[in-house]
Amino acid sequence: MNDADQIETLKALTEVARERERPRKGLRLASVRVSPGPYLAAASVLTFCSALLLRSNKDALALMVLGIAWLMIPILALTDRVEFDGESLVRSGPIPFILRCIHGRAKKLDVAEFEKVDTQAVRTLRRSGRVRYRYRTQIVGKNTEFVFASGGRSYREMVRQLFPLIHRDKLDLRTIELRDYLCEPKPLNHEVHSLQLASADILEGATLDFKLGGKKQIARNETDADAKSAIADERAMLLGQVANKLRIAGRLNEAREAFRRALIVIPKDGRLIFEFARLLRSQAGSLSDPKLLSRARAALRLSAMRAEKEPELLSLVGESFLEWGETVRAQNSFQKAIELQPQNFRARIGLANLALRQGKLAHVIHQYRDAAGAASDTALSRHAGREADYYARLNDDDDYLVAELRRINWLQHSLRVRRLAARITNGSILMALLVPYVDESIAGLCWYLASSSLIAWIGSLVAIKLLAKRRTPRLAT
Repeated sequence: MNDADQIETLKALTEVARERERPRKGLRLASVRVSPGPYLAAASVLTFCSALLLRSNKDALALMVLGIAWLMIPILALTDRVEFDGESLVRSGPIPFILRCIHGRAKKLDVAEFEKVDTQAVRTLRRSGRVRYRYRTQIVGKNTEFVFASGGRSYREMVRQLFPLIHRDKLDLRTIELRDYLCEPKPLNHEVHSLQLASADILEGATLDFKLGGKKQIARNETDADAKSAIADERAMLLGQVANKLRIAGRLNEAREAFRRALIVIPKDGRLIFEFARLLRSQAGSLSDPKLLSRARAALRLSAMRAEKEPELLSLVGESFLEWGETVRAQNSFQKAIELQPQNFRARIGLANLALRQGKLAHVIHQYRDAAGAASDTALSRHAGREADYYARLNDDDDYLVAELRRINWLQHSLRVRRLAARITNGSILMALLVPYVDESIAGLCWYLASSSLIAWIGSLVAIKLLAKRRTPRLAT
Protein backbone atom coordinates (compact mmCIF):
# COMPACT_ATOMS: atom_id res chain seq x y z
CA MET A 1 0.00 0.00 0.00
CA ASN A 2 1.48 3.34 -1.04
CA ASP A 3 1.51 6.53 1.00
CA ALA A 4 -1.51 8.00 -0.76
CA ASP A 5 -3.64 4.94 -0.02
CA GLN A 6 -2.52 4.95 3.61
CA ILE A 7 -3.51 8.61 3.97
CA GLU A 8 -6.95 7.95 2.46
CA THR A 9 -7.43 4.96 4.76
CA LEU A 10 -6.52 7.04 7.82
CA LYS A 11 -8.97 9.75 6.75
CA ALA A 12 -11.74 7.20 6.37
CA LEU A 13 -11.00 5.71 9.80
CA THR A 14 -11.02 9.20 11.31
CA GLU A 15 -14.46 9.92 9.85
CA VAL A 16 -15.77 6.60 11.19
CA ALA A 17 -14.45 7.46 14.66
CA ARG A 18 -16.06 10.88 14.53
CA GLU A 19 -19.40 9.40 13.51
CA ARG A 20 -19.23 6.99 16.44
CA GLU A 21 -18.51 9.84 18.83
CA ARG A 22 -21.51 11.85 17.62
CA PRO A 23 -24.68 11.18 19.60
CA ARG A 24 -27.20 9.17 17.63
CA LYS A 25 -30.52 10.80 16.85
CA GLY A 26 -33.19 9.72 19.29
CA LEU A 27 -30.70 8.82 22.03
CA ARG A 28 -31.61 10.78 25.16
CA LEU A 29 -28.53 12.51 26.53
CA ALA A 30 -30.20 14.67 29.17
CA SER A 31 -33.66 15.16 30.62
CA VAL A 32 -34.94 17.81 33.02
CA ARG A 33 -38.35 18.61 34.45
CA VAL A 34 -40.15 21.67 33.12
CA SER A 35 -40.73 24.61 35.42
CA PRO A 36 -43.44 23.46 37.90
CA GLY A 37 -45.08 26.88 38.23
CA PRO A 38 -48.22 26.17 36.12
CA TYR A 39 -48.78 22.85 37.89
CA LEU A 40 -48.46 24.45 41.32
CA ALA A 41 -50.95 27.14 40.27
CA ALA A 42 -53.40 24.48 39.06
CA ALA A 43 -53.02 22.51 42.30
CA SER A 44 -53.64 25.65 44.36
CA VAL A 45 -56.80 26.56 42.42
CA LEU A 46 -58.17 23.01 42.74
CA THR A 47 -57.42 23.02 46.47
CA PHE A 48 -59.36 26.25 46.85
CA CYS A 49 -62.26 24.74 44.87
CA SER A 50 -62.27 21.70 47.17
CA ALA A 51 -62.50 24.02 50.19
CA LEU A 52 -65.53 25.76 48.65
CA LEU A 53 -67.14 22.37 47.93
CA LEU A 54 -66.47 21.32 51.49
CA ARG A 55 -68.24 24.46 52.76
CA SER A 56 -71.19 23.52 50.53
CA ASN A 57 -71.36 20.07 52.24
CA LYS A 58 -70.32 18.26 49.05
CA ASP A 59 -67.71 16.15 50.82
CA ALA A 60 -67.31 13.40 48.21
CA LEU A 61 -66.78 15.84 45.36
CA ALA A 62 -64.43 17.94 47.52
CA LEU A 63 -62.33 14.86 48.30
CA MET A 64 -62.20 13.95 44.60
CA VAL A 65 -61.02 17.44 43.60
CA LEU A 66 -58.44 17.42 46.40
CA GLY A 67 -57.13 14.06 45.23
CA ILE A 68 -56.72 15.42 41.70
CA ALA A 69 -54.89 18.46 43.08
CA TRP A 70 -52.36 16.62 45.25
CA LEU A 71 -52.10 13.24 43.55
CA MET A 72 -52.62 13.62 39.80
CA ILE A 73 -51.16 17.13 39.36
CA PRO A 74 -47.79 16.24 41.01
CA ILE A 75 -47.54 13.10 38.85
CA LEU A 76 -48.17 15.17 35.73
CA ALA A 77 -45.56 17.70 36.86
CA LEU A 78 -42.94 15.00 37.50
CA THR A 79 -43.50 13.33 34.12
CA ASP A 80 -43.52 16.55 32.07
CA ARG A 81 -39.92 16.79 30.91
CA VAL A 82 -37.66 18.47 28.38
CA GLU A 83 -35.36 15.94 26.69
CA PHE A 84 -32.24 16.48 24.59
CA ASP A 85 -31.05 13.87 22.08
CA GLY A 86 -27.93 15.61 20.80
CA GLU A 87 -29.70 17.48 17.99
CA SER A 88 -32.94 18.91 19.35
CA LEU A 89 -35.04 19.60 22.42
CA VAL A 90 -38.41 17.90 22.72
CA ARG A 91 -41.06 18.01 25.42
CA SER A 92 -42.44 14.68 26.60
CA GLY A 93 -45.08 13.56 29.09
CA PRO A 94 -48.87 13.14 29.32
CA ILE A 95 -49.76 16.82 28.89
CA PRO A 96 -47.40 17.32 25.89
CA PHE A 97 -48.87 14.12 24.39
CA ILE A 98 -52.41 15.54 24.66
CA LEU A 99 -51.26 18.85 23.17
CA ARG A 100 -49.53 16.96 20.34
CA CYS A 101 -52.79 15.14 19.58
CA ILE A 102 -54.64 18.47 19.48
CA HIS A 103 -52.13 20.44 17.40
CA GLY A 104 -50.87 17.53 15.30
CA ARG A 105 -47.18 18.13 16.00
CA ALA A 106 -44.76 17.73 18.88
CA LYS A 107 -43.08 20.63 20.61
CA LYS A 108 -39.57 20.33 19.24
CA LEU A 109 -36.70 22.70 18.50
CA ASP A 110 -33.36 21.93 16.84
CA VAL A 111 -30.20 23.37 18.38
CA ALA A 112 -29.42 25.18 15.12
CA GLU A 113 -32.79 26.97 15.37
CA PHE A 114 -32.13 28.47 18.82
CA GLU A 115 -32.33 32.25 18.68
CA LYS A 116 -31.90 33.27 22.30
CA VAL A 117 -31.06 31.56 25.59
CA ASP A 118 -31.61 33.53 28.80
CA THR A 119 -31.05 32.40 32.37
CA GLN A 120 -32.34 34.12 35.50
CA ALA A 121 -30.96 33.52 39.00
CA VAL A 122 -33.08 33.82 42.15
CA ARG A 123 -31.64 33.74 45.67
CA THR A 124 -33.69 31.33 47.77
CA LEU A 125 -31.60 30.94 50.95
CA ARG A 126 -28.57 32.55 52.57
CA ARG A 127 -26.61 30.86 55.35
CA SER A 128 -23.02 31.19 56.63
CA GLY A 129 -21.63 32.92 53.55
CA ARG A 130 -23.45 30.59 51.18
CA VAL A 131 -26.33 31.53 48.93
CA ARG A 132 -28.63 29.00 47.35
CA TYR A 133 -29.41 29.98 43.77
CA ARG A 134 -32.25 28.68 41.66
CA TYR A 135 -31.66 29.08 37.93
CA ARG A 136 -34.43 29.36 35.35
CA THR A 137 -33.43 28.93 31.71
CA GLN A 138 -35.57 30.04 28.78
CA ILE A 139 -34.79 28.92 25.23
CA VAL A 140 -36.55 30.67 22.34
CA GLY A 141 -36.51 29.98 18.63
CA LYS A 142 -38.89 29.73 15.68
CA ASN A 143 -41.99 30.69 17.72
CA THR A 144 -41.20 27.90 20.19
CA GLU A 145 -40.18 28.28 23.80
CA PHE A 146 -38.74 25.89 26.37
CA VAL A 147 -38.43 26.75 30.06
CA PHE A 148 -36.79 24.60 32.73
CA ALA A 149 -35.39 25.31 36.17
CA SER A 150 -32.51 23.99 38.25
CA GLY A 151 -33.15 21.47 40.95
CA GLY A 152 -30.44 18.86 40.97
CA ARG A 153 -28.19 16.70 38.83
CA SER A 154 -30.58 16.57 35.87
CA TYR A 155 -30.26 20.33 35.30
CA ARG A 156 -26.46 20.19 35.56
CA GLU A 157 -26.42 17.32 33.07
CA MET A 158 -28.61 19.32 30.66
CA VAL A 159 -26.24 22.29 30.95
CA ARG A 160 -23.21 20.08 30.35
CA GLN A 161 -24.70 18.38 27.28
CA LEU A 162 -26.64 21.23 25.66
CA PHE A 163 -25.01 24.59 26.35
CA PRO A 164 -21.59 23.88 24.72
CA LEU A 165 -23.40 23.16 21.43
CA ILE A 166 -25.13 26.55 21.30
CA HIS A 167 -23.54 29.49 19.49
CA ARG A 168 -21.97 31.89 22.00
CA ASP A 169 -23.84 34.93 20.66
CA LYS A 170 -27.16 33.26 21.50
CA LEU A 171 -26.29 32.96 25.19
CA ASP A 172 -26.71 35.71 27.72
CA LEU A 173 -23.94 36.35 30.24
CA ARG A 174 -25.35 34.18 33.04
CA THR A 175 -25.90 31.26 30.65
CA ILE A 176 -22.27 31.54 29.53
CA GLU A 177 -21.18 31.39 33.17
CA LEU A 178 -23.28 28.27 33.76
CA ARG A 179 -21.86 26.66 30.64
CA ASP A 180 -18.27 27.32 31.73
CA TYR A 181 -18.41 26.90 35.50
CA LEU A 182 -21.42 24.86 36.64
CA CYS A 183 -20.12 21.57 38.05
CA GLU A 184 -20.90 18.79 40.49
CA PRO A 185 -20.38 19.55 44.20
CA LYS A 186 -17.95 16.72 44.99
CA PRO A 187 -15.31 17.54 42.30
CA LEU A 188 -15.55 21.18 43.34
CA ASN A 189 -14.86 20.25 46.96
CA HIS A 190 -11.78 18.33 45.86
CA GLU A 191 -10.50 21.33 43.91
CA VAL A 192 -11.07 23.66 46.88
CA HIS A 193 -9.26 21.23 49.18
CA SER A 194 -6.30 20.92 46.79
CA LEU A 195 -5.91 24.73 46.66
CA GLN A 196 -5.95 24.86 50.49
CA LEU A 197 -8.47 27.68 50.79
CA ALA A 198 -9.56 28.75 54.25
CA SER A 199 -12.73 27.17 55.62
CA ALA A 200 -16.10 28.87 55.26
CA ASP A 201 -16.30 29.55 59.02
CA ILE A 202 -13.01 31.47 58.98
CA LEU A 203 -13.95 33.42 55.86
CA GLU A 204 -17.31 34.42 57.35
CA GLY A 205 -15.59 36.92 59.62
CA ALA A 206 -12.93 38.04 57.14
CA THR A 207 -12.80 41.64 55.97
CA LEU A 208 -14.27 42.52 52.57
CA ASP A 209 -11.64 45.20 51.90
CA PHE A 210 -9.32 44.37 49.03
CA LYS A 211 -7.58 46.81 46.71
CA LEU A 212 -7.41 46.08 42.99
CA GLY A 213 -4.86 47.19 40.46
CA GLY A 214 -1.72 46.60 42.51
CA LYS A 215 1.63 45.43 41.26
CA LYS A 216 2.39 41.80 40.66
CA GLN A 217 4.38 40.23 43.47
CA ILE A 218 7.78 38.97 42.35
CA ALA A 219 10.62 37.24 44.11
CA ARG A 220 13.70 39.19 45.14
CA ASN A 221 15.99 36.89 43.21
CA GLU A 222 15.64 37.34 39.45
CA THR A 223 16.38 33.66 38.83
CA ASP A 224 13.75 32.57 41.33
CA ALA A 225 11.26 34.97 39.73
CA ASP A 226 11.76 33.43 36.28
CA ALA A 227 11.52 29.92 37.67
CA LYS A 228 8.35 30.54 39.72
CA SER A 229 6.53 32.89 37.36
CA ALA A 230 4.99 30.21 35.16
CA ILE A 231 3.89 28.13 38.16
CA ALA A 232 2.39 31.16 39.91
CA ASP A 233 0.47 32.26 36.80
CA GLU A 234 -0.88 28.76 36.24
CA ARG A 235 -2.00 28.53 39.86
CA ALA A 236 -3.62 31.97 39.61
CA MET A 237 -5.62 30.91 36.54
CA LEU A 238 -6.70 27.76 38.36
CA LEU A 239 -7.75 29.87 41.34
CA GLY A 240 -9.79 32.07 39.02
CA GLN A 241 -11.61 29.08 37.53
CA VAL A 242 -12.36 27.62 40.97
CA ALA A 243 -13.51 31.06 42.16
CA ASN A 244 -16.06 31.22 39.35
CA LYS A 245 -17.26 27.70 40.09
CA LEU A 246 -17.71 28.65 43.74
CA ARG A 247 -19.57 31.81 42.73
CA ILE A 248 -22.00 29.86 40.55
CA ALA A 249 -22.47 27.35 43.40
CA GLY A 250 -23.34 30.21 45.78
CA ARG A 251 -20.26 29.81 47.99
CA LEU A 252 -19.48 33.51 47.82
CA ASN A 253 -17.01 33.87 50.71
CA GLU A 254 -14.81 31.09 49.39
CA ALA A 255 -15.06 32.55 45.89
CA ARG A 256 -13.94 35.95 47.19
CA GLU A 257 -10.88 34.37 48.83
CA ALA A 258 -9.96 32.51 45.65
CA PHE A 259 -10.30 35.70 43.59
CA ARG A 260 -8.19 37.61 46.12
CA ARG A 261 -5.34 35.11 45.84
CA ALA A 262 -5.53 35.05 42.04
CA LEU A 263 -5.53 38.85 41.72
CA ILE A 264 -2.45 39.15 43.92
CA VAL A 265 -0.54 37.21 41.26
CA ILE A 266 -2.18 38.67 38.12
CA PRO A 267 -3.67 42.01 39.25
CA LYS A 268 -4.10 43.44 35.74
CA ASP A 269 -6.07 40.63 34.12
CA GLY A 270 -9.21 42.31 32.75
CA ARG A 271 -11.36 39.18 32.60
CA LEU A 272 -10.47 38.15 36.14
CA ILE A 273 -11.32 41.64 37.43
CA PHE A 274 -14.62 41.50 35.50
CA GLU A 275 -15.52 38.17 37.10
CA PHE A 276 -14.52 39.54 40.52
CA ALA A 277 -16.84 42.49 39.94
CA ARG A 278 -19.68 40.05 39.24
CA LEU A 279 -18.93 38.33 42.53
CA LEU A 280 -18.98 41.62 44.44
CA ARG A 281 -22.32 42.42 42.82
CA SER A 282 -23.72 39.08 44.00
CA GLN A 283 -22.43 39.62 47.54
CA ALA A 284 -23.78 43.17 47.63
CA GLY A 285 -27.22 41.87 46.65
CA SER A 286 -27.21 39.06 49.22
CA LEU A 287 -25.97 41.33 52.03
CA SER A 288 -27.86 44.49 50.92
CA ASP A 289 -24.57 46.37 51.25
CA PRO A 290 -24.42 49.66 49.24
CA LYS A 291 -20.70 50.08 49.95
CA LEU A 292 -19.97 46.69 48.44
CA LEU A 293 -22.14 47.58 45.45
CA SER A 294 -20.07 50.72 44.82
CA ARG A 295 -16.89 48.60 44.98
CA ALA A 296 -18.42 46.23 42.42
CA ARG A 297 -19.06 49.16 40.08
CA ALA A 298 -15.51 50.39 40.57
CA ALA A 299 -14.15 46.92 39.76
CA LEU A 300 -16.29 46.77 36.62
CA ARG A 301 -14.94 50.15 35.48
CA LEU A 302 -11.40 48.91 36.09
CA SER A 303 -12.07 45.77 34.03
CA ALA A 304 -13.28 47.99 31.17
CA MET A 305 -9.95 49.84 31.29
CA ARG A 306 -7.97 46.58 31.31
CA ALA A 307 -10.00 45.13 28.41
CA GLU A 308 -9.19 47.84 25.87
CA LYS A 309 -7.86 45.32 23.31
CA GLU A 310 -10.41 42.52 23.89
CA PRO A 311 -13.65 43.12 21.96
CA GLU A 312 -15.42 40.02 23.31
CA LEU A 313 -14.71 41.01 26.90
CA LEU A 314 -15.69 44.62 26.21
CA SER A 315 -19.10 43.50 24.94
CA LEU A 316 -19.65 41.46 28.11
CA VAL A 317 -18.57 44.42 30.25
CA GLY A 318 -21.01 46.59 28.31
CA GLU A 319 -23.83 44.14 29.01
CA SER A 320 -23.04 44.30 32.73
CA PHE A 321 -22.94 48.11 32.65
CA LEU A 322 -26.34 48.09 30.92
CA GLU A 323 -27.72 45.62 33.46
CA TRP A 324 -26.50 47.82 36.31
CA GLY A 325 -27.99 50.98 34.80
CA GLU A 326 -24.75 52.74 33.73
CA THR A 327 -25.85 53.52 30.18
CA VAL A 328 -23.03 55.91 29.25
CA ARG A 329 -20.30 53.45 30.20
CA ALA A 330 -22.21 50.65 28.49
CA GLN A 331 -22.33 52.65 25.26
CA ASN A 332 -18.59 53.39 25.46
CA SER A 333 -17.78 49.70 25.95
CA PHE A 334 -19.98 48.62 23.04
CA GLN A 335 -18.50 51.28 20.76
CA LYS A 336 -14.93 50.24 21.61
CA ALA A 337 -15.81 46.61 20.93
CA ILE A 338 -17.20 47.51 17.49
CA GLU A 339 -14.16 49.63 16.67
CA LEU A 340 -11.93 46.65 17.42
CA GLN A 341 -14.27 44.11 15.79
CA PRO A 342 -16.88 45.59 13.40
CA GLN A 343 -18.68 42.23 13.09
CA ASN A 344 -19.29 41.96 16.84
CA PHE A 345 -22.90 40.75 17.09
CA ARG A 346 -23.23 41.08 20.88
CA ALA A 347 -22.07 44.70 20.84
CA ARG A 348 -24.56 45.56 18.08
CA ILE A 349 -27.41 43.95 20.04
CA GLY A 350 -26.24 45.78 23.16
CA LEU A 351 -26.37 49.13 21.38
CA ALA A 352 -29.86 48.27 20.08
CA ASN A 353 -31.08 47.51 23.61
CA LEU A 354 -29.47 50.72 24.86
CA ALA A 355 -31.16 52.79 22.14
CA LEU A 356 -34.49 51.12 22.97
CA ARG A 357 -34.15 52.23 26.60
CA GLN A 358 -33.55 55.75 25.38
CA GLY A 359 -36.56 55.63 23.02
CA LYS A 360 -34.50 56.13 19.84
CA LEU A 361 -36.32 53.87 17.38
CA ALA A 362 -34.21 54.89 14.39
CA HIS A 363 -31.04 53.84 16.24
CA VAL A 364 -32.69 50.59 17.30
CA ILE A 365 -33.55 49.72 13.69
CA HIS A 366 -30.08 50.63 12.48
CA GLN A 367 -28.30 48.53 15.13
CA TYR A 368 -30.52 45.49 14.60
CA ARG A 369 -29.95 45.60 10.85
CA ASP A 370 -26.21 45.88 11.38
CA ALA A 371 -26.42 42.96 13.81
CA ALA A 372 -28.29 40.89 11.22
CA GLY A 373 -25.48 41.60 8.76
CA ALA A 374 -22.81 40.74 11.34
CA ALA A 375 -24.45 37.49 12.47
CA SER A 376 -22.51 34.32 11.71
CA ASP A 377 -25.54 32.10 12.25
CA THR A 378 -28.80 31.84 10.29
CA ALA A 379 -31.01 31.85 13.39
CA LEU A 380 -29.21 34.91 14.79
CA SER A 381 -29.61 36.75 11.50
CA ARG A 382 -33.30 35.84 11.35
CA HIS A 383 -33.87 37.03 14.92
CA ALA A 384 -32.09 40.36 14.41
CA GLY A 385 -33.83 40.91 11.07
CA ARG A 386 -37.24 40.22 12.58
CA GLU A 387 -36.58 42.69 15.41
CA ALA A 388 -35.45 45.32 12.90
CA ASP A 389 -38.63 44.82 10.85
CA TYR A 390 -40.81 45.07 13.97
CA TYR A 391 -39.31 48.37 15.14
CA ALA A 392 -39.32 49.69 11.57
CA ARG A 393 -43.06 49.01 11.43
CA LEU A 394 -43.48 50.86 14.74
CA ASN A 395 -41.50 53.78 13.38
CA ASP A 396 -43.34 53.99 10.05
CA ASP A 397 -46.92 53.04 10.91
CA ASP A 398 -48.60 55.32 13.47
CA ASP A 399 -51.70 53.11 13.77
CA TYR A 400 -49.56 50.05 14.50
CA LEU A 401 -47.55 52.05 17.05
CA VAL A 402 -50.74 53.11 18.85
CA ALA A 403 -52.04 49.53 18.83
CA GLU A 404 -48.77 48.18 20.26
CA LEU A 405 -48.62 50.86 22.93
CA ARG A 406 -52.19 49.98 23.89
CA ARG A 407 -51.26 46.28 24.07
CA ILE A 408 -48.23 46.96 26.26
CA ASN A 409 -50.29 49.24 28.49
CA TRP A 410 -52.93 46.54 28.96
CA LEU A 411 -50.19 43.99 29.60
CA GLN A 412 -48.76 46.13 32.38
CA HIS A 413 -52.23 46.53 33.90
CA SER A 414 -52.75 42.76 33.74
CA LEU A 415 -49.47 42.15 35.54
CA ARG A 416 -50.51 44.56 38.31
CA VAL A 417 -53.93 42.90 38.57
CA ARG A 418 -52.28 39.49 38.87
CA ARG A 419 -50.03 40.60 41.74
CA LEU A 420 -52.85 42.41 43.55
CA ALA A 421 -55.33 39.56 43.07
CA ALA A 422 -52.81 37.02 44.39
CA ARG A 423 -52.25 39.06 47.55
CA ILE A 424 -55.98 39.59 48.12
CA THR A 425 -56.68 35.89 47.58
CA ASN A 426 -54.03 34.77 50.06
CA GLY A 427 -55.07 37.38 52.62
CA SER A 428 -58.76 36.54 52.26
CA ILE A 429 -58.17 32.81 52.70
CA LEU A 430 -56.10 33.46 55.82
CA MET A 431 -58.82 35.72 57.23
CA ALA A 432 -61.52 33.17 56.35
CA LEU A 433 -59.66 30.53 58.36
CA LEU A 434 -59.12 32.77 61.40
CA VAL A 435 -62.32 34.84 61.52
CA PRO A 436 -64.71 31.97 62.51
CA TYR A 437 -63.05 31.95 65.93
CA VAL A 438 -64.14 35.58 66.36
CA ASP A 439 -67.25 36.15 64.22
CA GLU A 440 -68.79 33.44 62.03
CA SER A 441 -70.79 35.93 59.92
CA ILE A 442 -67.66 37.55 58.45
CA ALA A 443 -66.23 34.23 57.20
CA GLY A 444 -68.67 34.10 54.27
CA LEU A 445 -67.62 37.56 53.15
CA CYS A 446 -63.96 36.52 53.26
CA TRP A 447 -64.64 33.43 51.14
CA TYR A 448 -66.61 35.55 48.66
CA LEU A 449 -63.74 38.03 48.41
CA ALA A 450 -61.23 35.21 47.96
CA SER A 451 -63.35 33.64 45.18
CA SER A 452 -63.71 36.95 43.34
CA SER A 453 -60.01 37.75 43.55
CA LEU A 454 -59.12 34.23 42.40
CA ILE A 455 -61.32 34.64 39.33
CA ALA A 456 -59.60 37.98 38.66
CA TRP A 457 -56.21 36.27 39.04
CA ILE A 458 -57.12 33.55 36.52
CA GLY A 459 -58.49 36.18 34.13
CA SER A 460 -55.27 38.19 34.40
CA LEU A 461 -53.22 35.06 33.56
CA VAL A 462 -55.28 34.53 30.40
CA ALA A 463 -54.93 38.21 29.49
CA ILE A 464 -51.15 38.11 30.00
CA LYS A 465 -50.92 35.04 27.77
CA LEU A 466 -52.85 36.77 25.00
CA LEU A 467 -51.23 40.20 25.34
CA ALA A 468 -47.65 38.90 25.50
CA LYS A 469 -47.65 38.23 21.75
CA ARG A 470 -46.97 41.08 19.37
CA ARG A 471 -49.83 42.12 17.12
CA THR A 472 -49.62 41.18 13.47
CA PRO A 473 -49.72 44.40 11.43
CA ARG A 474 -52.68 44.81 9.12
CA LEU A 475 -51.94 45.00 5.44
CA ALA A 476 -52.81 48.26 3.76
CA THR A 477 -55.78 48.01 1.39
